[in-house]
Amino acid sequence: MKELSLNILDIAENSVKAKASLTEISIEETDEKLTLTFTDNGTGMTEETLKTVTDPFYTTRTTRKVGMGLPLLKLEAEMTGGGVNVTSTHISEDSINHGTVVSAVFYKNHIDFTPLGDVIETVATLIQGHPDTDFLFVHKINEKEIRLDTRELREVLEGIPLNTYEVIKWIKEFLKEQYIN
Repeated sequence: MKELSLNILDIAENSVKAKASLTEISIEETDEKLTLTFTDNGTGMTEETLKTVTDPFYTTRTTRKVGMGLPLLKLEAEMTGGGVNVTSTHISEDSINHGTVVSAVFYKNHIDFTPLGDVIETVATLIQGHPDTDFLFVHKINEKEIRLDTRELREVLEGIPLNTYEVIKWIKEFLKEQYIN
């Protein structure tokens, strides 16, 4: 993909498809390294699925025979000298503490490092497309932290849907302001 924000969108969409009520997206960035971590409370994956999840010729989708999300993320991370780790507990194994954690490490000084891209637009797109799902977005850049938690927004908005134009516009401005300051 041309930017990591598209990978973020793709992996977070997988969490939503796995019926996660909460998807946490964490970006930790230093001068040398960028780490993406996705944590969800979706249905999780079985051991069998987990073994094949980074194989592009394995997918749970019925519309096509290949799944490129995790394989591309893995390839892009490995091209920089980093890697991907996926852990998951299927709901059949633990009905309370189930879900998936995907972590990807990228070395930013490598010539093959893919730029992060427009994460503000990515987060807004996820919320707009899935207004009933909660997202926690945290981007740490050295000592700075950008943060948005839709659970907090729901408390303040008192029933106003997150995907209304005004709310999405406010989310984008709120995130942009945090990046600037």
